[in-house]
Amino acid sequence: MTDTVLKVVNLTVKIPTRQGVLRPVDKLSLEIAKGKILGVVGESGAGKSMTGNAVIGLLDPPAHISGGEIWLNGKRIDTLTREPMRAVRGKQIGMVFQDPLTSLNPLLPIGDQLTETMLEHLDISASEAEKRAIAALEEVGIPGAAERIKSYPHEFSGGMRQRVVIALALCAEPSLVVADEPTTALDVSVQAQIIALLKRLCAERGTAIMLITHDMGVIAETADDVAVMYAGRMAELGPVRDVLTRPTHPYTQGLMASTPLAAKGGKRLNQIPGAMPRLTELPAGCAFHPRCPIAKDKCRADPAPTLGAGDGRAACWFAGEAGP
Repeated sequence: MTDTVLKVVNLTVKIPTRQGVLRPVDKLSLEIAKGKILGVVGESGAGKSMTGNAVIGLLDPPAHISGGEIWLNGKRIDTLTREPMRAVRGKQIGMVFQDPLTSLNPLLPIGDQLTETMLEHLDISASEAEKRAIAALEEVGIPGAAERIKSYPHEFSGGMRQRVVIALALCAEPSLVVADEPTTALDVSVQAQIIALLKRLCAERGTAIMLITHDMGVIAETADDVAVMYAGRMAELGPVRDVLTRPTHPYTQGLMASTPLAAKGGKRLNQIPGAMPRLTELPAGCAFHPRCPIAKDKCRADPAPTLGAGDGRAACWFAGEAGP
């Protein structure tokens, strides 16, 4: 597809430890097209953030990509060395993290941070960079941008800092933005504003967005497609409306049954029994089978089928048998 911005094929990340080699991401495949938002959802430890860090080339050693491929705009980037990848990061890939204070330098005015990024990745003058910095702040809804450009990060509220981080991620005009829990630390009203901002920028700029979150409500409001992860593997993948209204993987069904947005008519919220296993204690067969209401002998013996990027189905031997 000519409009495919990000393509991940059978990505595997390994971490060697004293207990053995861990696989926080195992044979994961996904695609994001231009102007689309892919939501990556799952419990803590499912491998969501590790997937995002692998895409942007920020895995902390000894974690490393041991298999698979990552393609950005038709060019493979997982094989790039440090400096070429640094050129890609910022110019072609923007990043938005959960805590904006970790992304902003507290010692520099936000205007300096924006212009520095643009001068690093774009062939423009300092005066043009300043004009673009003001325009970027205006675009993300910072009032009085021409004056606030001289302000320091601590002079902004949490929601406004996150807007600054989004402006920073977009100022070099990247084709892909990886947003890791961008609304978790914000008030509900501010969350809604950030979600609306991401959707608008995605539609107007044609930017592809990987939105990593544990919040099904954010996914429902924001994403075009959703990837559900469990214990490092893809559990279900497809259009957000299909996955949220007609989930076929037992894990996705359990997630939907335990979220308030799915509890209509006074229905009691359900709970998935047990907890996701540690990477050092993964069971044989499908990792979800100890918690699965429809697990059979095959599930206990054979790993779940690997899900391809374009399959749009569940990685389960008996998908859909439990009912939505």
